[in-house]
Amino acid sequence: MQTAMRRPSNVSALLATACALVATSTSLAQSSPPAKPQPKPEDWIELFNSRDLTGWTPKISKHALGENFADTYRVENGVLQVRYDKYQSFDAQFGHLFYKTPYSYYRLAIEYRFVGEQAKGNPGAWAFRNSGVMVHSQDPRTITRDQDFPISIEAQFLGGKSDGKARPTLNMCSPGTEVVIDGSLYPEHCLNSASNTYDGDRWVRAEMLVLGAGQITHIIDGQKVLEYALPQFGGDAVHHHDPKAQPVGKLIEGGYIALQSESHPIDFRKVSLLNLAGCMDAKASNYRSYYVKSEPATCQYGRPAASP
Repeated sequence: MQTAMRRPSNVSALLATACALVATSTSLAQSSPPAKPQPKPEDWIELFNSRDLTGWTPKISKHALGENFADTYRVENGVLQVRYDKYQSFDAQFGHLFYKTPYSYYRLAIEYRFVGEQAKGNPGAWAFRNSGVMVHSQDPRTITRDQDFPISIEAQFLGGKSDGKARPTLNMCSPGTEVVIDGSLYPEHCLNSASNTYDGDRWVRAEMLVLGAGQITHIIDGQKVLEYALPQFGGDAVHHHDPKAQPVGKLIEGGYIALQSESHPIDFRKVSLLNLAGCMDAKASNYRSYYVKSEPATCQYGRPAASP
């Protein structure tokens, strides 16, 4: 998404509780997931099954929910591809592929690479090797037909231009949302990470630690490259949306995950999620030591032993 300026909002009421919320989420981020014990490999949920688009629904601007216009999203050789070879012109048909389940506290891992050339009729040089994943997104069923971007937090993927100039990836953009940096609402639409520049068609592994309405951390190669807190509704950089879907000033506890199509072809070979919300009662069979958000209703207990 393109960088844009916006006017800071009135945050006096919100910041009255910000310190406590940030302190809580910071503690969670520092202690989860713990070094030992590590989550079991089978605890990770493979959102992309490497075979087809099961569990995913496209929403492309100017088209109805569920219409995979011009076969934008497809799976070939175990890779989820975003392509525009069947477009006559991109024509601002920004797209997002939504996973079926909303999440709130989790760790997300995505492996992607940029390939090929931008679509004809692309929105400009800013969209060159530009894509991303949207988190804390509004329900796709509330997105209007002509809405360009979902109200969400975007982890922006950028590829280098092989020109020797820095172009970090895993940045933050905020269509219809805002975040807090150093105790204040960040006044711009996008915030660059401290990542390296990744030129060419190489695979990049990006990770995010998302802790509800608290803290969100971006990670590459095991290193934190960006962190912010208190995601909330507000700001601009989203058009043709229903105002009811943007309750300004309300913190965003969770939402949907969506892969972006923004005019440059991109591949995804892995989209995995480790849920950090669940049963935190050690007596339950589905207890996990790395959970950071307790959901008692999910606890499962075995039957008591039969009397002799």
